[in-house]
Amino acid sequence: MQIARKYLEDAEERLRSNDFKGCVQYSQLAAENAAKAVVATRRTPSWGHDPSSELLEVARELTAEHEGRAARLAEISSQLAPEHGRTTYGEPERFVTPWALYHLQAAERTIALAREAVAIMNQIVAMSSDPASKLG
Repeated sequence: MQIARKYLEDAEERLRSNDFKGCVQYSQLAAENAAKAVVATRRTPSWGHDPSSELLEVARELTAEHEGRAARLAEISSQLAPEHGRTTYGEPERFVTPWALYHLQAAERTIALAREAVAIMNQIVAMSSDPASKLG
């Protein structure tokens, strides 16, 4: 959880400094690690950058309410996963660097998804750490 939250803080800082590539990069990492935090409530997450399939497997073990939230988190993680490569390498086939790919609107869209991902993570993991809760 701490990793996802810290990456979100880094994304917020990059947005404030108009580093749009950095904002997208850290937003993707925040969403990825939010998904992995939920996976970790049940098992060790993999090392990939798109944990959405693992999360959907874990979601089946959760309550119906949390299953829906986990499905949304998986959707966000999957949507942002390609940005890991794009923020690192750009689009070499088009000779576009990572810094040339992103603008304010892209950064704002991506950070909004990262904020949602971290909020979902917080909801699901808070319930899993509450001994009175029934995750599934």
